[in-house]
Amino acid sequence: MSRMFLRETIRAYRQRDPAARSDLEVLLCYPGLHAVLLHRVAHWFWQRRLRLAGRFISHLARMATGIEIHPGATIGRRCMIDHGMGVVIGETAEVGDDVYMYHQVTLGGTTSERGKRHPTIGNGVIIGAGAKILGAITVGDNARVGANAVVVQPVPAGVTVVGIPARSIDRKRRAPCFDPYGTPAEAALDPLLRDVESLRAELTEVEARLARLASEAKTSEQAGD
Repeated sequence: MSRMFLRETIRAYRQRDPAARSDLEVLLCYPGLHAVLLHRVAHWFWQRRLRLAGRFISHLARMATGIEIHPGATIGRRCMIDHGMGVVIGETAEVGDDVYMYHQVTLGGTTSERGKRHPTIGNGVIIGAGAKILGAITVGDNARVGANAVVVQPVPAGVTVVGIPARSIDRKRRAPCFDPYGTPAEAALDPLLRDVESLRAELTEVEARLARLASEAKTSEQAGD
């Protein structure tokens, strides 16, 4: 099973990364592959309640690759971490099959309480560089998370989200496809789309201010009574 896992993961790198010229190059020179392989060892120890051994192996993996995956996290098949430096995957994170993530991605928690506190990532998801997915939320199958997006709400299957906080750009797909860095070209280049996103952010801020002013006015009226 381990040999099959290694073979199919190397094949996935060859298919998606045009810079990968041979299986041997991927095996020797791709830190994302090394991090996932070492995580499988650490996770094996973690599941058998040999927690210190699991943590120590994950610590060595972080030193060697710059990628931090908690041994308690669940990583699916053919998971690819491109470049990889600065990736952090928390203890209760669950990552599905065929997930592609770039450097400086964080699958983090928003609470210090025990239990499920990290994201669940569906199959075929692409997570762009610098994206932060926070909390016990779900990112649906074949979703796309744009570079530097901050995701704090669930993402439906097949939807592309960009921005801070992340919002859907309502991109309808005819079929699943690969978007480098999780950011469709039209989202990055279309100035009208950027202007719409800016106006939407300003509208959200105005609505929040109006709600605050209404609350303050109501409080003043109650105090006057």
